[in-house]
Amino acid sequence: MAGIVTWAFEFEDQPYFAGFRELASNGLDKPVLNAFRMFGLLSNNRIEATSSAALDTDQVLHEGVRQKPDVNVIATRSENSVEVMLWNYHDDDLPAAATSVNVTISGFPEKVTHAMLQHFRIDSAHSNAFAAWKDLGSPQSPTPDQYQKLESAGQLQLLTSPAWVHIQHGTAQLQVELPRQGVSLMKVEW
Repeated sequence: MAGIVTWAFEFEDQPYFAGFRELASNGLDKPVLNAFRMFGLLSNNRIEATSSAALDTDQVLHEGVRQKPDVNVIATRSENSVEVMLWNYHDDDLPAAATSVNVTISGFPEKVTHAMLQHFRIDSAHSNAFAAWKDLGSPQSPTPDQYQKLESAGQLQLLTSPAWVHIQHGTAQLQVELPRQGVSLMKVEW
């Protein structure tokens, strides 16, 4: 990957989560900043990755994502790791059932039988200070305790504790429930 860039601004003395093009709001990291953190965890060598639920790029550009969600993937690899980034996007930010995603990662060295999985997530319950702020009633003057909870919610979070995955014949099979508007980064290291 050559890199990821954003055009963001800083606005002082604005209401919390006012909707400006920013990566943080009043010192609280927005979920988009965690997406950049996920990109930062990808290796430099992009590898082939496909999704049977991905929408065609031209369709997304010309029609948007309105009929069905775009469930897509990118993957990278280093000498001893593979990183798989998945997303479940729809233009309408409305409640919807999570999508079951079967992830097959192949090409592990023959001698590898187990690898450590770290699964990072951004969704309404993880790595999302905005959702936590709404859950607190959208306070414009958070108490110190509320602010601390929002700071914590704004950090990139693991979905579960790191776990061992079984590799058989150079392939790992993973099952993921990916919520609407969710992003997952699975880092598999051996």
